[in-house]
Amino acid sequence: MSAFEPDHPGAEVIISPNHSERRDGRSPDILLLHYTGMESAQGALDWLTREESQVSSHYFVFEDGRIVQLVPETGRAWHAGRSFWKGESDINSASIGIEIANAGHPGGLPDFPDVQIAAVIRLCRGIIQRWSIPPERVLGHSDVAPIRKVDPGEKFPWNRLAEAGVGHWVEPAAVTGGRFFQRGDSGPPVEALQAMLALYGYNTPVSGEFCDRTHGDVDAFQRHFRPERVDGIADFSTIDTLHRLLKALPSS
Repeated sequence: MSAFEPDHPGAEVIISPNHSERRDGRSPDILLLHYTGMESAQGALDWLTREESQVSSHYFVFEDGRIVQLVPETGRAWHAGRSFWKGESDINSASIGIEIANAGHPGGLPDFPDVQIAAVIRLCRGIIQRWSIPPERVLGHSDVAPIRKVDPGEKFPWNRLAEAGVGHWVEPAAVTGGRFFQRGDSGPPVEALQAMLALYGYNTPVSGEFCDRTHGDVDAFQRHFRPERVDGIADFSTIDTLHRLLKALPSS
């Protein structure tokens, strides 16, 4: 790839060799957020720009708010891996990916600095405007690859992004007691839960059996939308939050 002008004003361009063309001329309509999950931000950036890694992202955001662009937004970065959302499995062709420097779960889930989140919000708002990305298609890696991925993690401040006009969010219901569903349960209520998760976008089997995949999808949903408790158990708080998110979706 030859040098290119950054799509985001002020971004430094460091070209990654790991990219390709979007399939069938696909335009991006998903914004996918990751954490790096590595001890060193510079080490993570170096890895994304090494051909041997076979991974990349469009953007990289340092803890101090500095932004690097590795692949033009029109190109297909390699950041999503095996993933799925709303019937689509080539998420790399459908998305723009942002890697956010943070040690993540391997490093004890450190907080995201305010200056970094402010930079992420500015970056996201520009991408959303350029590509008309709907709020409900601003996602975490864990949403499109449950079980396999857990980033950007339950400490990522999705609520702050939503307050700034980035992403889809409702205030999660309080965690209380009451009926819940978990691995091994079955029946129409489990099938209804699975249907709601699938309607929102997850690749949940609508079988009526609370299987490992259903547990993983509930876990991923909680990590994004009900982070107070992430356990894969569908309690009232989880189901109510999911129901209100579905009601808040725009009519098709």
